[in-house]
Amino acid sequence: MAAALAALLVANSGLADVYHGILGMTFAVTLDGGGLEKPLILWINDGLMAIFFFLIGLELKREILEGKLKNPRDVVLPGMAAVAGMAVPALVYVALNWGQTDTLHGWAIPAATDIAFALGVLALVGKNAPASLKIFLLTLAILDDIGAILIIAFFYTAELKVDYLMLALFPLAGLWWLNRRGAHRVAPLVLLGVVMWFFVLKSGVHATLAGVLTAFFIPLKDKYGKSPLHAVEHALSPYVLFLIVPIFAFSNAGVRLAGLTLGDLADPLALGIGAGLVVGKQLGVFGMVWLMVKTGLARMPHGANWLHIYGIACLAGIGFTMSLFIGTLSFADATLMNHVRLGVLVGSGISAVVGYTVLRLANRQVDPAPAAATGA
Repeated sequence: MAAALAALLVANSGLADVYHGILGMTFAVTLDGGGLEKPLILWINDGLMAIFFFLIGLELKREILEGKLKNPRDVVLPGMAAVAGMAVPALVYVALNWGQTDTLHGWAIPAATDIAFALGVLALVGKNAPASLKIFLLTLAILDDIGAILIIAFFYTAELKVDYLMLALFPLAGLWWLNRRGAHRVAPLVLLGVVMWFFVLKSGVHATLAGVLTAFFIPLKDKYGKSPLHAVEHALSPYVLFLIVPIFAFSNAGVRLAGLTLGDLADPLALGIGAGLVVGKQLGVFGMVWLMVKTGLARMPHGANWLHIYGIACLAGIGFTMSLFIGTLSFADATLMNHVRLGVLVGSGISAVVGYTVLRLANRQVDPAPAAATGA
C-alpha cells in the first residue's frame, strides 16, 4: 500500500519524468550478440514477477499435497465461488466494453484476487472473525490464482515460437529427473528453472509460467526426509512480500492524475475494471455461495453468517497486484494503462473499505456468550 501511494505521489510530482525515464531505461544481457534486451519495467514484470509466481507455485504445491486443497470436499465451496468470482467480473467488464475493440482484450483484469492484500484486510478485522473465513478466503484466492495462471497461458500468449518452446523441454526434463531423485540441493533446480524461464520468454508464452512450473518440481521431501519446498518457501517469502511486491507496486501503480476528472471513471476501461472488481466479485462469490448452500450442495463455513460471506465476497474484489499485472499484459499504450491503474486502484480500494466495514459489522452480530460457555 505504501509503495502504491509512493508511486502515485512520484508520478504526479516534479519527479514524474525521472520516474518514467528510469522505468523506460533499457537493460541488456547478451552473449555474442544474442540474449535479452528490455526496458526496466519489463525486467520487473517478466523477471521479478516470475519469482513472485515461483512462490505462488510453492504455496500451491504445499496446499495440494498437505494443506487446504488436499481434501476435495473442502475445495468444492471456495472452488465454485472462485470460478464464479472470475467469470462474473469478466462478464461485467465485457458488457461495459462491448464494441470497444481497443479495450475488450482486458476482460481478465478484474477477474483476479490479490491474496496478500485480501488476507491483510481480513487480519485487520481482528480475532473475532471465525477462523473458517480465513481458510475460505485463502482457498478461494489460491484457486483464483490457478485460474489467473491458466488465463495468462491461454489468452495472453504472444506469437508462439515453437522452437524455443521445444528447447524449454530440456530443462523441464532435468527438473523432473532431479525431483524423482529427491534432490537435496535446490541450486541445480533453480538454475534449470532460470534456463527454462529464458526459453519460455523467447517462445512468446509469458515467462512467469516458468516460475510456477519450476516450483512444482521442488521436492516436498528429499532423499534425507527433509523438505526443500518448505525451506525455499520460508526463505523466499520475506523477499517476495517485502521487496518484489512493493517494487512491482511502485513500478506499476503510478497513475497520472493531471487532467483526470470524475468523468474518467466512466470511461469503459476504468469503469469495466472498477465495476468488475466491486460489483462482479460480490455477485459472483456471494451468489455462488448462496446457491450452493441453499441447494444443499455445500455447507456454510463453520461459525460464519451471511454477512461474513458478503464481507469475504467484497474482499475478493481486491485485485491490485494480479489485476495490474494482467493489465500490463493487455495494454502497451500509456493512456490505456493509466485508465487500467485508475480502475484497479479505485475498485480495489472500494472493495477493501466495504469488505472491512461489513466484516466489522458481522462480528458485532456474533454472540460471544456461547463461546464463553463452551470454553468453561
